Amino acid sequence: MIKTLIIMNIYLKEDKIATRNIRPGKKVYGEQLFSEKTTSNNEVESEGIEYRNWNPRRSKLAAAYLNGLKKLTIGENSKILYLGASTGTTVSHISDLSREGLIYAIEFSTVTMRKLVRLSENRPNIAPILGDATKPKKYINLLEKVDLLYCDVAQPNQTELFMDNINLFLKEDGLGILMIKSRSIDVRGKPQKIFKQEEKKLIANGFKIIEKVKLEPYEKDHICFLVEKSF
Repeated sequence: MIKTLIIMNIYLKEDKIATRNIRPGKKVYGEQLFSEKTTSNNEVESEGIEYRNWNPRRSKLAAAYLNGLKKLTIGENSKILYLGASTGTTVSHISDLSREGLIYAIEFSTVTMRKLVRLSENRPNIAPILGDATKPKKYINLLEKVDLLYCDVAQPNQTELFMDNINLFLKEDGLGILMIKSRSIDVRGKPQKIFKQEEKKLIANGFKIIEKVKLEPYEKDHICFLVEKSF
């Protein structure tokens, strides 16, 4: 028997992952919509619960969950700072999870920001902010302390900007998630060596690694770090 799990608005079944749609009937990037009767204890309860298929080749967080990420739970009231929001694929799925919370979505590109703003018009728990993640003090007056800081910024200094933002915005009991792309740091370096190098930076600056998950086969030369900070 193939087991279906539904935990905190995430649907998991073999290699399939989806989120409970906060806007039933509405797609974001052409993903499949489907209804499911199964509850979290695998008993049939009722119809009408709609899910959005979460593509792990378009979302690193989906890839991390499918590859075994277990200790990140996004609550329905979570406040989240998302660095590198792009057009909002992953942001939209997080908005399904943090249904009564708020996602502060930082994006540098004005062209991309237009798409993010359009997404937020249908999802009021997304707050787009045009900003540079390397200069967090520029947007310090636009948001509050958050429960989760998510960073997916493909730059050589991605670990440093992640730590800078955490030091300003993360609650004391909050978590940080960092998506490392090794080729953005050193295109010629061996990914495993780069991952170790960035992990040492985090530890040296007072961070504890809770989980680390490689993202292949969905994303080549990527790793996900889930961390907490000692304040």
